Amino acid sequence: MSYKPTTPFSVTAELLIPTSSIVQGVPVKAFPAVGISFNCSFRTFGGTERDENGIYSVEDTAVLETWFRPEIKANCRVKIGDEVYEIIGTPENIEMRNQYLKFKVRHIGGGA
Repeated sequence: MSYKPTTPFSVTAELLIPTSSIVQGVPVKAFPAVGISFNCSFRTFGGTERDENGIYSVEDTAVLETWFRPEIKANCRVKIGDEVYEIIGTPENIEMRNQYLKFKVRHIGGGA
């Protein structure tokens, strides 16, 4: 029995692929303002709870599922609307069939 996604790929997202350059001997990543468009499912589950050094916080995380795209890698970012997310870990090629991809993202933003 093969894997089937539980939700439709109804969210439009943009894949931001970084370009690297060296500035004064230090490698620097730059992300484009507009990326490659793709459809996915986006589920947040209310974020991830963390307790570090007695400080409780909720990290804004989500799980994305989409069609397999070899250009989606761990160093990329995903833009949904005006929000930008970084990919946590390596995207999972489900059942190694090059059909579906699943990965976790974390919101990039300031604030306390």
